[in-house]
Amino acid sequence: MFTIEHEFDASVITLVDEGKSILREDVVVHAFASVVTFEQWDPRTDTVNKISLSPEQLRDLTLALNMPEGIYRTSPKR
Repeated sequence: MFTIEHEFDASVITLVDEGKSILREDVVVHAFASVVTFEQWDPRTDTVNKISLSPEQLRDLTLALNMPEGIYRTSPKR
């Protein structure tokens, strides 16, 4: 399950784990024009872990999810 909210300067996507195995904390994605952040609560350390990606890194990640093993280089977006 996921939710999408459009705020003034970002789209916020929340991914909720509903799997049958060990469930993980929700992942919140903030998509701004210049950066995309992923946040997830860590109950072991009582902190929020945050990762920031450029739009190009996010594009590469999206492509990589459907590619076979290997090394790839994408063209810069024009």
